[in-house]
Amino acid sequence: MSDLTQLTFKGDNGEAYFSFDGQQLIYQSNRGGFECDKIWTMNIDGSNKTMVSPNHGAHTCAFFQPGEKQIVFASTSHLEGSCPSKPEWPPHIRYAWPLHPYNIYRANVDGSDLTPLTDNPKYDAEPIVSADGKSIVFGSQREGDFDIYRMDVNGGNLQRLTDTEGYDGGPWFSPDSTKIVWRAWHPTTAAEKSQWQENMNQDYIQSTPLDIWVMDADGNNKIRLTDNGATNWAPSWHPDGKRIVFSSNMDDWRDDYKTFGHNFELYLINRDGSGLERITYNQVFDSFPMFSPDGKKIVFGSNRNPNKPRATDIFIADWTE
Repeated sequence: MSDLTQLTFKGDNGEAYFSFDGQQLIYQSNRGGFECDKIWTMNIDGSNKTMVSPNHGAHTCAFFQPGEKQIVFASTSHLEGSCPSKPEWPPHIRYAWPLHPYNIYRANVDGSDLTPLTDNPKYDAEPIVSADGKSIVFGSQREGDFDIYRMDVNGGNLQRLTDTEGYDGGPWFSPDSTKIVWRAWHPTTAAEKSQWQENMNQDYIQSTPLDIWVMDADGNNKIRLTDNGATNWAPSWHPDGKRIVFSSNMDDWRDDYKTFGHNFELYLINRDGSGLERITYNQVFDSFPMFSPDGKKIVFGSNRNPNKPRATDIFIADWTE
């Protein structure tokens, strides 16, 4: 990794993902003084930042469709109010994220012609479009658990791909559209299952160990790649289709807390679980990595700006092998 460049400087920013031609990024940000995130696009040099989502509601997890004429993202713009309220969770929980009642939408790349693809009173988000342009894979709370689903790009032909109790989310199609990588945690003890049911009933997910898994695009041949007790998440594919990049706190064990800490770094791993390699080294959060389609650049979110120690910005770097 070389020539690291910061692309955002205002607000809190995350989940920046390349267009299929490698020339643009789509991301979420509360820049502009918004109380919750909106969807933005920009060129890969940080120029031409443009808001492409409605200016009300919370928005997350945006992705280009092949051809760069349309985008998909999750949104609560169908609900009243500027931003959804956050659910309350017990004070002993160190970290949790709310499951807002997002639906998945398609729009033109400028935000026009907004069209809902899902209609679900629970969380539908994390949409990723396959490179062949035929399918969207996403995470959903629609059946009382949190699982991975696949649908056609027009919202039809819905298929459930995971059905183990627990969290299965953050799915991502391989470059040839034949595999899916995702993150998962499946409770095993009575206490863990009780905790999970409370999370689902109250619409939040508390921090748990997560592992990286791979399966065929139809849900078959599920393979677990990590098993280290840490939080391994935000996986996506190297363009060669043989490797996966992800974020983990596996090297930040805290003896004082007897748990893993908050320093997330980026790692590469082969799709069979071999060849684990750490690729960033610093003392702050690095996550949401994605390689450009030609493999020459990598984009990710990080807390590296010392003037905004608790805010995430988008960084891009050259990648040479």
